[in-house]
Amino acid sequence: MNETISMQPIGVIHSAFSEKFGIPRQPGLAGSLSATIELYPEFGSPEAVRGLEEASHIWLIFLFSATADQGWKPTVRPPRLGGNKRLGVFASRSPFRPNPIGLSPVELIGIRRQGSKVLLDVRGADLLDGTPILDIKPYLPYSDALPEAQFTLAEKIETLDLPINWQPAARDALVKLSQQLKQPLEQQIADVLRCDPRPAYQRDPERIYGIALHGLNIRFRITEQAIEVLELNA
Repeated sequence: MNETISMQPIGVIHSAFSEKFGIPRQPGLAGSLSATIELYPEFGSPEAVRGLEEASHIWLIFLFSATADQGWKPTVRPPRLGGNKRLGVFASRSPFRPNPIGLSPVELIGIRRQGSKVLLDVRGADLLDGTPILDIKPYLPYSDALPEAQFTLAEKIETLDLPINWQPAARDALVKLSQQLKQPLEQQIADVLRCDPRPAYQRDPERIYGIALHGLNIRFRITEQAIEVLELNA
């Protein structure tokens, strides 16, 4: 039986990621980056989050809004497999799904009021700025953490163990912009770049890439010896 189910977002996330390119492929890999969930007025009452402050981590159920209108296919090409091997969509975390819904565990830093708004500050979210939040649930360590679980296609965290070298002008901009934004930009940029945003099939050490973080333009390249930050501009 086919049924259409309607869902209403309960809020929206405000994050440092204004573009899809550069967002860590899994939650928690850029733990220095914080984000804020703003609950919409009809759901943002103190009663609705009563007791949630007891949770160190929460699940975010969200809508892949940036790709929701692009449809889905039974198979996808995961970038971590080089972009040339197909898997079934249900064996992947691709955003191109029959129902474009995502699920991420994040650290709950705190819950606060700002005027009439209820805000949840979180850390480690892998969500695009403006992503609609469909639901929030507490993370239960005794049932949600399964140390015996396996998935042989993705057995370990894949990050780059490389030094990060800054061009002098980029380093000067880093100092200035960190003070302006009141953010630990050096650690945040390091966390994001060590997640290696490049497609797996692109490994040209001379190619220059760009990502956006906090509205800043970061240009970099990755060689076998280091990650080089070439430019940092507002």
